[in-house]
Order: sequence, then C-alpha cells, then structure tokens
Amino acid sequence: MAIRNVVVEGDEILRKKCREVTEVNDRIRQTMEDMLETMRDSMGVGIAAPQVGIMRRMFIAEPEPGRVYYMINPVMLEQSGSQIDNEGCLSVPGMMGEVERPDYIKIEALDLDGNKQVYEFHDFDARVMCHEYDHLDGILYIDKATNIREAVYEEDEEDFE
Repeated sequence: MAIRNVVVEGDEILRKKCREVTEVNDRIRQTMEDMLETMRDSMGVGIAAPQVGIMRRMFIAEPEPGRVYYMINPVMLEQSGSQIDNEGCLSVPGMMGEVERPDYIKIEALDLDGNKQVYEFHDFDARVMCHEYDHLDGILYIDKATNIREAVYEEDEEDFE
C-alpha cells in the first residue's frame, strides 16, 4: 500500500466527470487499498478516486473505524428525507460548511471482487456516501454548502475554554 497525494481545490481534475471502471482487477484493488491508506492518514471518513488523481467512478467510505465500504461504479437507486449538517473535505483543507443531504439512500455498486452489492444508508452514513458520490461527477461540497467557514475542531475549541 502507498499513501497518495490528495488533489486540492483549484485542480481541474476535481471538476471532471469520472469514467466507469471496466474491469475490477488487481490494479483497481491496489488503487483502492492505497486510497484507504491515504484517507486514514489524512484522518478522513471517505475518499474518491479523483481526489488522488484517478478519473474512475470509485470511492471508499469508512463512516466509523473498521467499517469500510468499497464502491466501484456506484449508482444511486433511491434517496429520501433531508438532513443539514457540517461537512469538510480532504480536497478543501481547513474549511467547513453546512450541506443539505438526503437522510436515506439506497446505492448499488461493485465490491472489490466485482460483485454487485446493494446498500442502504441513513443519517451520517448517507451523508458520507453522497459526499463521495458527488466527487465522481465533479461536484464539491462547497458547491452546495452555506455558511462556509474556517474549520474549528473540538480540541481547538477546548483550548479557548
């Protein structure tokens, strides 16, 4: 595995629509493992292929430690409800904003073995999946966000108490 460079806002690759993966092979699996290592090294909960410079429809999400989803050629089947919460992005470092997302989604994707899987997600998990899915179409959270501001993390807030 290898840690890859994360592409940041301003690079045109983040604004392009990704192409489908034609075959789930060892190269794709290795890329996904590199993406997982890169995401974890950057303390993220998800990362999409264009964020590491690869224009393919695939992303990884780990909404909680140890619960990893590999999504290859994902297709959004259903979405409903609404939730608004703060989001940040490894490709937009140091910023956060409030984004409205569905509260429920159903998504179909290939797994690392090339098998079709159907998943249902609610709440935070749905938010993570939608955020990463948007990357595959060249959409960043800041395109949908309100109240975009410098990120303040809990440990920073504690320093001011």
